[in-house]
Amino acid sequence: MASGKRENEVQGPGMGDQIEQVDATVLQYQNQKLIQQLEAQKAEMHALEGKFKDLRDKQISYDNTLIAVNKMWNQLVDDLVLFGVRAGGELRCLQALEHEDFSIDDALASCPPEEIFLCRLLRSGYVDKNRGSISVKAVQEALSLRHSAIVDLMKHLQEAIAARLARNELLASALHGNLSSEDAIVQLRNHNGYLREVISNMREAIDVVHLKHNRFTDEISCYIDNHSREQSEIKHLSGDLEESMAELEESRRKLVILQMQKHGPSFINASIGIAVNGSISLDKPADKTMSWRELKDSVDEAKTLAASRLFELHEAQEDNLILSKQLEELQSQLKDDKYVILSKPYSLLDDQLHHLTAELERYKGLTEFLQADRNNILQREKELSTKAESADSLKISNSNYESKIEELELKIQKFINERNNLEIKLEETLQDTGRKDFKDEIHVMASALSKEMEMMEAQFNRYKDAACEALSLREEANSLRVLLEKKTLEHKTLSDKCAEELVEIKSLKALLEKLENEKQELQTYLEMYGQECFDTRTIMEIKESENRARMQAEYLRTVLDEHNLELRVKAANEAEAACQQRLSAAEAEIADLRAKLDSSEREVLELQEAIRIKDAEGEAYIAEIETIGQAYEDMQAQNQHLLQQVADRDDYNIKLVSDSVKMKQTHGILLFEKQALLKQLQQVNASLEISKMKVARGEEQ
Repeated sequence: MASGKRENEVQGPGMGDQIEQVDATVLQYQNQKLIQQLEAQKAEMHALEGKFKDLRDKQISYDNTLIAVNKMWNQLVDDLVLFGVRAGGELRCLQALEHEDFSIDDALASCPPEEIFLCRLLRSGYVDKNRGSISVKAVQEALSLRHSAIVDLMKHLQEAIAARLARNELLASALHGNLSSEDAIVQLRNHNGYLREVISNMREAIDVVHLKHNRFTDEISCYIDNHSREQSEIKHLSGDLEESMAELEESRRKLVILQMQKHGPSFINASIGIAVNGSISLDKPADKTMSWRELKDSVDEAKTLAASRLFELHEAQEDNLILSKQLEELQSQLKDDKYVILSKPYSLLDDQLHHLTAELERYKGLTEFLQADRNNILQREKELSTKAESADSLKISNSNYESKIEELELKIQKFINERNNLEIKLEETLQDTGRKDFKDEIHVMASALSKEMEMMEAQFNRYKDAACEALSLREEANSLRVLLEKKTLEHKTLSDKCAEELVEIKSLKALLEKLENEKQELQTYLEMYGQECFDTRTIMEIKESENRARMQAEYLRTVLDEHNLELRVKAANEAEAACQQRLSAAEAEIADLRAKLDSSEREVLELQEAIRIKDAEGEAYIAEIETIGQAYEDMQAQNQHLLQQVADRDDYNIKLVSDSVKMKQTHGILLFEKQALLKQLQQVNASLEISKMKVARGEEQ
């Protein structure tokens, strides 16, 4: 009985050892299968991540293509609308300048990822929900809709250009004299009304463009404010992340210290480490010197210690999971700079910012062009108004000249009557007085009268030439003043442009420094934000994996530093070369502007000197004209003793001279008066011949 009990006792521990060995092998086999499944899942996950990255790259390329196509399309629409307004079209096409924002579209959420490009290009949502794809018919309809809108704008532009050409042809025919005066005046009035309408339309278009420019500036300022606020939030969250990482590292160190303190003897530690790692040596026999009881006690103690350590490990893993969740939440809130830069919304916003800046520059150029065109139209309107005023003044002067001609005809008739009376009186005096003395007196009077007439004609011709030359000099002085004003305006514009170029160079340098600083900050953020991975492994494996990961991280950090250094050097060299090119171009342009400025200053000085010389010549001519007038008045005062007819004729000549001084540029009237004077001179000569004949007849009698 006792021997049977001993055999059972001996067989009992043997069976227990066999069961434990079988359980260990089963657990090891299950662990190996789980590890293989985990590796397969990791490989599948890496493959899916690679596919997702490829799809994301394709999506980014599609988005870039979409942005480029939309930019070109919108630029075409804007150019057509602005050309139509400039050609004199209506303002109903200005609504086409309001483009929709395709980057924020709620309808795109229902589209599959491979069809987002077409949805955004066509600005339509999910077209066919049953089939899950965009039909060809919907694509054709959307494209035909945009194409029809462009065709309508082209037709509107062609109609505006045709109407503008027709108006120009009518205006040219009116200016060349192909139409009558009334039709030409009506045509000019219609053209003036048309120009006023075009100017009002252009002003409204400029107001619309200015409002759009203000809206773009507000959006850009809002984007800059949001960017600065996000940068401050990123800095704050990075500080919180550093604190949490420091706390996590400290908790890890405490956990390692506690595990080191709680380890038992070396044999127990080795057995626990081997058992936990799943590498139990089944072939190694137990120590024969140790009894089964001591072995069982040691195994129980190892199990209790392993259970306690396993509980502590689970607690540490739970703490690590909590900390990892907090870290993931912080990282999801922080949106790692690399993820933010590579994200689709950031790229879309960046492209939209570039598009807005390009649109802003283009609209600035268009506003400057429209402003210049507006100035030209205003100048043309002023010229037309001055021409109309000159035509009115010519009409008034013609009416005045007609009235003066009538007065001169009346005076000529009066002079003829007075001459007849003088002839009658002369005949009576010839009959009553002596012949010889009267004949001598008549000869003296005739010679003096002929000399005075020659002197008057010479003075009249000199005065007329001086008046014409004075008018030409005044016109030349006015043209020189206008040219001087233009040159001064060009000088001001060139100086303003030079100052703007200097300011732009300074802003570009500041922007370059700012971009370099931001790039350095982003690089530091990229180096700081590393993701932690946590595993349910043993302490030894964790230490080994940490050492390997640390070594690999150091290697990757060195490689990344070298790569970043190369990229920085390359980017710095490219930026420096671009800046040098822009600086050289700006310096060349500044030199050209300075040369133009010097040449304009020299031209201004030359024009001022020419104006000064012309003013002096004009003053000399005016003084000469005044001396001639004074001499003429003195001569008329000395000849008051002549006959009343000659005195009246001298008064009439004085009035003609005074009228010629006051009116200016009355060449035709002066010619008419000259002809009248020549006729009167012929009549006087004829009367003198008649009187001579009468005197001769009287002498013969």
